[in-house]
Amino acid sequence: MIGKETTAGRVTKFTFLGLWLVFSLFPLYWITVTSLKAPGDIFAFPLAYWPERFSLENYQGLFGTADFGTYLVNSLVVATVAGAVATAISTLSAYVLARFEFRTKSALLMAALVTQMIPSFIALGPLYLLMTDLRLVDNRLGLVLVYIAVCVPFCTVMLRGFFENIPDALEEAAMIDGLSRFGALVRVLLPVMRPGIVAAFIFNFVNCWNELFLSVTLMNSDSNKTVPTALNGFISSFNIDWGSMSAAAVLTILPTMVLFAFASRHIVQGLTSGAVKG
Repeated sequence: MIGKETTAGRVTKFTFLGLWLVFSLFPLYWITVTSLKAPGDIFAFPLAYWPERFSLENYQGLFGTADFGTYLVNSLVVATVAGAVATAISTLSAYVLARFEFRTKSALLMAALVTQMIPSFIALGPLYLLMTDLRLVDNRLGLVLVYIAVCVPFCTVMLRGFFENIPDALEEAAMIDGLSRFGALVRVLLPVMRPGIVAAFIFNFVNCWNELFLSVTLMNSDSNKTVPTALNGFISSFNIDWGSMSAAAVLTILPTMVLFAFASRHIVQGLTSGAVKG
């Protein structure tokens, strides 16, 4: 018989949870405070954990001199398009792998998993040569295609688990009622799969939004650079622009925070339903 939790146990648990919360949130708090300090106050000694006066100078510099708005738009377009297309392709691929049996099925699943074990920077050289031959270097379309290729394997494996949790009888009943297999997929299975699809899209979106190596390699002009590339540009050989970089980091984090806030219910439901096979 499991005994009741003691007062000391509850105090210990909440103490550790509180310390973990502080440890997790302090970096976010610090970059936010730093972004709201005037450039001359950032290196003031002793450190001010709460600024005496707030300043929007770092944010004004981002949009006035650094053209950060262009980087935000580029990241938003690339991450949204790549995430949506990768999710659509992965959904169809996962359906095939979950519902059909064919000779190379195991090999395809193994290949999809193996690709996740290979660091992306290993393929940067050959990938750059390939994109150069296709004239897709410094082109948002080229970056979107690369991101789709990177996201599809893992997303396919993840969505396959969702399809396997849906009884075959549901699809068979829809086909008996006159729907084609594709019609049953679109009108019956996909509505049931909505939490998994939302979770997959957010996974793809966040990966594309935060990706740095491919973006730095393939994007050269300022008009096509994404947010991670812009953040990297605040670090030079002899100086780091902490104020501007902190302001840019805050603006970079906000879209993903808003996305998770509005879709948290779908994310939790999707990840838990795909983790356990019924």
